[in-house]
Amino acid sequence: MANAAAPTAAVPTLAPPLEQIRHLAEELRLLIPGVRVGEALETTKEFNPDTFWRRLNEAAVNVSREATTLTEVFSHLPLPSPQETQRFCEQVRAAIKAMIAVYYSLPKNQGITLRKLVRSTTLDIVDGMAQLMDALFMTPTQSSENNDLISYNSVWTACQQVPQIPRDNKAAALSMLTKNVDFVKDAHEEMEQAVEECDPYCGLLNDTEDNSDNHGDEEDDGLGYPNNRDLYWSEEDQELIIPCLALVRASKACLKKIRISVAENGKKDQVAQLDDIVDISDEISPSVDDLALSIYPPMCHLTVRINSAKLVSVLKKALEITKASHVTPQPEDSWIPLLINAVDHCMNRIKELTQNELELFPFAEKMKPSFILEESSQARVPIPNPVDIDLYSCCHPEDEVSALPKLNLHF
Repeated sequence: MANAAAPTAAVPTLAPPLEQIRHLAEELRLLIPGVRVGEALETTKEFNPDTFWRRLNEAAVNVSREATTLTEVFSHLPLPSPQETQRFCEQVRAAIKAMIAVYYSLPKNQGITLRKLVRSTTLDIVDGMAQLMDALFMTPTQSSENNDLISYNSVWTACQQVPQIPRDNKAAALSMLTKNVDFVKDAHEEMEQAVEECDPYCGLLNDTEDNSDNHGDEEDDGLGYPNNRDLYWSEEDQELIIPCLALVRASKACLKKIRISVAENGKKDQVAQLDDIVDISDEISPSVDDLALSIYPPMCHLTVRINSAKLVSVLKKALEITKASHVTPQPEDSWIPLLINAVDHCMNRIKELTQNELELFPFAEKMKPSFILEESSQARVPIPNPVDIDLYSCCHPEDEVSALPKLNLHF
């Protein structure tokens, strides 16, 4: 019996070029969650900053080069063969993973703030490359005027940001503090502009007002047209806005002084204290935004009071952390009690103006936080619901909760 021929090894069939591009986009997106939560790699080697930044720049240049190559070969006919596409995809995959690996080599002891900035840029590069894959899959063989090169430009822009990343944690902290100052400054200017023009919505609803001229007041309400209370501030509202604006100005001054202190006295090796300052300062801008949004009509005075109390709590915590750090050596910390007094003055005025509204709030007595404070305990007490505490504290300024500065619950 004749010997049977040996079976031929099956050759794997490669997917069409565009399918490979689509699969690569999906694969890149699967890397993003891991980068967001990934920890620095453990190593016994001593960290060399010069080597790290050189490797990061080289990795970014390589990603940019691969993005350029891929865009060029897929922007005209004929498309590359499946084998060529596989090679291009492997090069892109390797370039992206090399970029991520360099980020992972940045140890925590170089500063959490610095790691966040490097991570953010790394994520922008990975996401930008995934967007490029999507564009090439959806609109292949198109001219450079189409979405493929627009997406490629986002990858290139992200890669160009790598040389601009601060090189140490102090520089990173100053970068973040500067952004926070700008955010609060913008919010304050928008609030002031709305108040000066006495037009909270800057004329955006003029068309609605013109249409409502043809209807009676009762008919307007029935048809859903907003009444004046929905569009404009009452006299009581305008009076309450004054200390709110002052509180936002104090927030801006607080961030500026913290930034100056870090710039003048901050030490590169005090990474933990710098990280703490940045972490609490990052909470100021969102708190300012909450307060700014709550002053627009129809204004709820109790909401304004609650948001003001939250902002005051964050500001005092930021000032306390800054005072306890190396960036404000005595006697250079004299500005801190001045700002605390200014913040307290604003909050006291807001409480005075919202007291009548508070007395009408039927649920204030039910908002007491569900935990017990032990007078003998000096430890920090777990707080299960900060929102309830903020509400209860601003509703009951004389209660025991407001008398516990160590817990930072006094508003």
